[in-house]
Amino acid sequence: MLLTLLSLIIVANTALTAAENYDSSFEAKTKARKTVQKLKVSNGMPWGQWEEPVFCPLNTYAVGYSLKIEGKQGTGDDTALNNIALLCKRRGRKGNTVVVSPKPGWGRWTKSASCRARNSFLVRFRLQVQTWQGPGLTGGNDDTAANYVTFACREFKGGKERVLGKGKGPFGIFGKWSNNCPRNSAICGMRVKSEPWQGLGDKDDTAMNDVEFFCCK
Repeated sequence: MLLTLLSLIIVANTALTAAENYDSSFEAKTKARKTVQKLKVSNGMPWGQWEEPVFCPLNTYAVGYSLKIEGKQGTGDDTALNNIALLCKRRGRKGNTVVVSPKPGWGRWTKSASCRARNSFLVRFRLQVQTWQGPGLTGGNDDTAANYVTFACREFKGGKERVLGKGKGPFGIFGKWSNNCPRNSAICGMRVKSEPWQGLGDKDDTAMNDVEFFCCK
């Protein structure tokens, strides 16, 4: 499947050793990648719109990730997971490029996690989601939708998978794992479904609701 649109991506060279402010990355344009598989799950929530897909640069693949999460707000409006950054690299090479969905959202970026084995990349995921809590914000009805993502790593050519990222968000439960990238492919891009700011008053923001990932050879 060939995605022909031009995708807005945010890229920067980065180390994988500390939390980063990926919102400060610079913007660039790149051609969409030729994909071989779309990874998706069934437990995402329905609010918001799908953003344009973003992709790792050509011949690079996702080796790690970071999440932008808003902590608990007490009596305020919780949103939990707001954005995802993919850390991309070439097979057998050092150095990384960061790809972030163009919608910044609230919260702070977590310390990044990456696959440890050489030539090992992200190949599938699962999503932690809080189901609908009821209308409005009061009475325990505050919705957050997506809360966390974990991934599985595998060597590009195939083999055993290893779970990467054992954390979790403050609300909801993990759903089933997605399908996985075929052999000789790995995650190379994503698109997120986000709800825009709902305004002041008894308005319930959820931010990120769902995500899909793309596999490339």
